[in-house]
Amino acid sequence: MRRLNILTWHTHGSYLYYLSHAPHEFHVLAKPGRPSGYGGRCGPFPFGPNVHDLPAEQARGREFDCILFQEDHHWEKDQYEFLTPAQRALPRIYLEHDPPGIAITGGATPRQAWPTDTRHLVDAPNALLVHVTPFNALMWDSGRTPTRVIEHGVAIPAGVRYQGELERGLTITNHLARRGRRMGADLFAALRAGLPLDLLGMGAAELNGLGDIDHPDLPGFAARYRFLFSPVRYSSLSLSVLECMMAGMPVVALATTEMATVVEHGVSGYAVTDTRQLAPCMHALLKDAGLARRLGQGARRTALDRFSIDRFSADWDAALRYVTS
Repeated sequence: MRRLNILTWHTHGSYLYYLSHAPHEFHVLAKPGRPSGYGGRCGPFPFGPNVHDLPAEQARGREFDCILFQEDHHWEKDQYEFLTPAQRALPRIYLEHDPPGIAITGGATPRQAWPTDTRHLVDAPNALLVHVTPFNALMWDSGRTPTRVIEHGVAIPAGVRYQGELERGLTITNHLARRGRRMGADLFAALRAGLPLDLLGMGAAELNGLGDIDHPDLPGFAARYRFLFSPVRYSSLSLSVLECMMAGMPVVALATTEMATVVEHGVSGYAVTDTRQLAPCMHALLKDAGLARRLGQGARRTALDRFSIDRFSADWDAALRYVTS
């Protein structure tokens, strides 16, 4: 079948890399200086020849089969700034990466609204709204827009496998300091006071962390640690967690959002909602390398069964064929 030409944005580099495993041509908008969100084909990702830089000012002169939006401003502003009316009438997919947030309503006494009451920006019966986890799809009010769930798929470099020789835990989160309680900054700080925990990711130095590591090198670096700790209370499912699981690394996490269905307690790691149980779980893994390896094997089975790159690629191919048929 003919390869489709897809216009999209560089919103999450690692997701774009995995998305490019689908058998299509991806044209990624770029602006001079490659500011955030308009980086085109950039970063340390081993993109194949089907990922193309597209200067934003040239988009109007190109032919596409589908527009793949990934952020609100793509839908609200960019399509009108960079695309012709005919291009805006093409098949459209909005890829929603996150669960809904908690809005603050107006009035004399502002109050918090429930995230389950959050209506998605896209209200278009002739578009497709793709959620990355079943939990996200459950939480969003998607209105009239048809929806589909495409769960993550990941791949790690050949030969990378869990070793666990470092008797330390590792947390991988970008900008943990400024993202605060939602991402579990308080839990990480409290547990690190009594446990050997390292932090990796953009902005990690703000919390005396290790800094950032290029995406291709991340699974191999992480595989030396005894376990991965995800302190996230409320966010989407992290690709780095799945990459570590694919390597065979056990995970300690909060049993919230989609993570509750990914980490099976006592089988592929530990997932709890009682934060008092986190430290004992970590101590058990630090003390018993054999236990950590057994749970890591369970984590790898889950990753292979549920988050393979081949399934992910096939799901995206099916979605793109569907909207363009």
